[in-house]
Amino acid sequence: MIARTSITSLLTRSAFVACLSAMAFGVAKAQPVRGLYVAGAAGASFNQSQTVNPHTKLFAHGRDDFATGITGLGSIGWGLGNGFRVELEGNYRNNRLSRFHSPGFSSTAHGHQQKYGGMANALFDMDIGQNWIYPYFGAGIGYGNQFTNTRIQGTGADKGYKQRTRDSAGGFAYQGIFGLSLPVPWVVGLSTTMEYRFYTITGHHRHYTMASYNITNPESGPVSGKRGSRTDFNHSLMLGLRYEFNPAPPPPAQRPTLSAPAPTPVRTYLVFFDWDRDNLSDRARAIVETAARSSTSAQFTRIQVNGHTDSSAVHPGSKKAEAYNMALSLRRAQAVKAELIRDGVPAGVIDVHGFGDSKPLVSTRSGKAEAQNRRVEIDFQ
Repeated sequence: MIARTSITSLLTRSAFVACLSAMAFGVAKAQPVRGLYVAGAAGASFNQSQTVNPHTKLFAHGRDDFATGITGLGSIGWGLGNGFRVELEGNYRNNRLSRFHSPGFSSTAHGHQQKYGGMANALFDMDIGQNWIYPYFGAGIGYGNQFTNTRIQGTGADKGYKQRTRDSAGGFAYQGIFGLSLPVPWVVGLSTTMEYRFYTITGHHRHYTMASYNITNPESGPVSGKRGSRTDFNHSLMLGLRYEFNPAPPPPAQRPTLSAPAPTPVRTYLVFFDWDRDNLSDRARAIVETAARSSTSAQFTRIQVNGHTDSSAVHPGSKKAEAYNMALSLRRAQAVKAELIRDGVPAGVIDVHGFGDSKPLVSTRSGKAEAQNRRVEIDFQ
């Protein structure tokens, strides 16, 4: 049993060192996460067997085996814009005790072990040339608390033995992280994540325990002491979400050097709408797509998306007509913004405004329907 535990410990520690080595020597291009983000994940928790070495000979030596449990975590972090990010994390794990194994001792086991921890993590995001998936890896250090609430009941020749443990112990914790993030194309800044984590609380964990050996013998009273355990190694598989509040714009597309200067990109695009409609026609979508492609080469800091209507309201000149046209123009602008985002333009650089019929492209009398006034202007600034 000791040899098995030593080999398992060596393998898990080797995996953690390998993760750190990859972080140090990886040469993949970074996909930058910039600024503040939040993340959460949940999944399955797998506890390795823990060696039990009591500090009193009155308790049985052996090994605690655990069933598959649950894990969850939440974090808040900051992307440095160069592939590296740092975060603070709170985590929780819960695994049911399925068996206490001790040579020559038969028993049944009940209860569970819970872990709570706070970690500081450093991670690195990679760009492998695919815009739909980004691997990342990292490591973290912090403090973990292990709460054990278990009962062991002897069976067969040992049926007089009863043991109850209900105590917590904590210590230094560290973890290795490997994951994949998959951007959600219709929500800029949102990514789904899939993660594997190796997590351990180091040292020996001593829990206060009470036991009785023979409940039928009045002279055999309960005994108490510390029940020590070690080799607390946990493996977690999780699914989660991460949201960046200030996602980085896409890098400019590299163009071949030309002998003649490239033409100056168009800086204003007009998208026209049918009467009293805010949905995009096929022609309108093509214009928005052209504007999105131009955004990779145009020098700009903001994109103004301004919606307009003509003056053909039911009651032209009335407050009701003015409010209706203002709302319609804003819906048109928002429809163009959503299409720009779908075409790869970051939401954070787009400003949306609605002007109703106050800024016509073609001057008309009040109440006149004019197709050129039913428009959205995309302006690079």
